Amino acid sequence: MDILKSGHGTGFKSDGKNNMLSDRFGIELSFAKRMKELFPKDKIALIKYAKEGTSIDSLAKANFGCWEPDYRGQNGINQYDHFLKTLSLALEDSDIDKDGKKDEVIPSGILWMQGESDGGFTKEVAEKYYDHLNNLMNLMRASLRKDDIPVVIGKISDSGKKEKGKIWAFGEIIQEAEEKFVKTDKKAAIVRSTKNYKYSDNWHYDSAGYIDLGKNFSDEVFRLITK
Repeated sequence: MDILKSGHGTGFKSDGKNNMLSDRFGIELSFAKRMKELFPKDKIALIKYAKEGTSIDSLAKANFGCWEPDYRGQNGINQYDHFLKTLSLALEDSDIDKDGKKDEVIPSGILWMQGESDGGFTKEVAEKYYDHLNNLMNLMRASLRKDDIPVVIGKISDSGKKEKGKIWAFGEIIQEAEEKFVKTDKKAAIVRSTKNYKYSDNWHYDSAGYIDLGKNFSDEVFRLITK
């Protein structure tokens, strides 16, 4: 079994067989550490698929791509299809810990940190976010064949590092949509500590923020699994 290490953030590359780690990390480090503390007897596997700058609505995709399942445009790519491919490849590994025995992966949760791009385009796009989010999470659950799998949302925040103050003009609408999602879904939770984080640039949290975010994600997953 591989020991989780930093390098799976921006700049990470893979040729399908060999991974080339970067000097960045996401929430996976502190998330995995905390999950191991909460489930000391369990073997934990993480499947990470992340792409910065993406939207759900194709109108806000820019050059980063979007998660709209039916999107087939040339400017940007369909992130949902890439998620499905990543999931499929991960589940093809029948011996994750390389002990010679067949492993069974039991899906236990979905972590979702996204929404800024949808909140930085137009009010109309932002107002569609709840429906887009709800539809996408249902599709992801269906892909895992578990309709009640826990979903934990990271609430977006704003660095305020702009002349007018806000980076995301309609970020509050996205925040309201995220809160609505967790209020209407019995197997969903939200991490709100993001409002207290510092930033490494206009758009991204600093290292301390990502570390705290990963821990809080794991605590919410644990609460949903065990309630």
